[in-house]
Amino acid sequence: MTDERDRSGWPVSDALHIDSVAIRSGRSANGASLAAPLWATSVWEQSTLEEGRRMAGGTRAPAFYSRYGNPTVTAFEQAIAELEGAGAAMAFASGMGAISSVLFALCSPGDHVVCQRQIYSGTQLLLQGPAARMGIETTWVDATEPGAFAAAVRRGKTMLVIAETPANPALTLTDLDEIGAIKGPFTMVDSTFATPILQRPLQHGVDLVVHSATKAIGGHNDATLGVIVGERELVDDIWRYSVLHGATASPYDAHNALRGIRTLAVRQERACATAATLATHLAKHRGVNSVNYPGLESHPQYELARRQMRASGAMMSFDVGSGRDGARRFVESVRLARLATSLGGPETLVTSPPNTTHVGLTEDELAVAGIPPGLIRVSIGLEHPADLMADFDQALRAAAG
Repeated sequence: MTDERDRSGWPVSDALHIDSVAIRSGRSANGASLAAPLWATSVWEQSTLEEGRRMAGGTRAPAFYSRYGNPTVTAFEQAIAELEGAGAAMAFASGMGAISSVLFALCSPGDHVVCQRQIYSGTQLLLQGPAARMGIETTWVDATEPGAFAAAVRRGKTMLVIAETPANPALTLTDLDEIGAIKGPFTMVDSTFATPILQRPLQHGVDLVVHSATKAIGGHNDATLGVIVGERELVDDIWRYSVLHGATASPYDAHNALRGIRTLAVRQERACATAATLATHLAKHRGVNSVNYPGLESHPQYELARRQMRASGAMMSFDVGSGRDGARRFVESVRLARLATSLGGPETLVTSPPNTTHVGLTEDELAVAGIPPGLIRVSIGLEHPADLMADFDQALRAAAG
């Protein structure tokens, strides 16, 4: 936990519900202002050469050069650390900037990584491409198979275990207790779909959590950010690599994401409720083969979701009964929802993962990841659920041809 206090002297995270933490955290640069200040500067003046030398040789200097640190970005990091119950956080220019910085900060040629097959394609392609070229080997496991991660760890060789839960786009879950119990390598969980509001992997013993804060944390489609959280010593070690890697978070994006954090809990509450309603509706629809949503009792990991998530989330996917052509007709026929590849904003977004987010995978890789040709991924927004059901019904009629 950080020791940030508000102007009244109350520790921000002390005995507060997470909804309140989202409101009160990340105000270290505010002074008396209720709105977060924007430090739109790349560099600060030093009063002496010795001061500049100290900052250049130190860790995460807050007012030296914005690649090292920036007060607006620092406030965003503090807010995320508070929400995750972490010692520290570090922001990046994107979610992939965060993941690649962790990977190359912790792994060297000859090292070994364990990663689940059901994962965002950008992470998969990073491991299969640049990491493999640099001599970092990856073993792929089925996240739904108990004990698969631990069984794949090579003693003295495995440096990093990577999981994602719920997974993009098939909404499979990974048991956080199993990941947290692995000893030896560092463990990292991509928790983008859940946000800190719905689950906190660090409480299960996981070393690092990563978010694409571009998504629900920012929440308004106007910020591109990634963030990692963990113990301060580990995060600072990753910073020493990241300052050379240069995937630096913009203070403008951090400012927008801080605003998004203030409404994160209430947005998630509304979107999760709508997602449950829509998933139940689609599960009964004759034009839908299957629905992937952890809140449905038909989900194979329904009990795991109840154990490790506060709610079932604002993301779902479903398989239309008419394949790739049916998926295209569906996403091009929605009127209220929007066809776009991101998620977590106020608008409901739909996309066809085989044609967008996972287009870089082969047909065999798509099948292994549980992504059929007719899969539709849905990010639930803030529209009225009845209007969304009506929109999806007419789009499903179009998908049937």
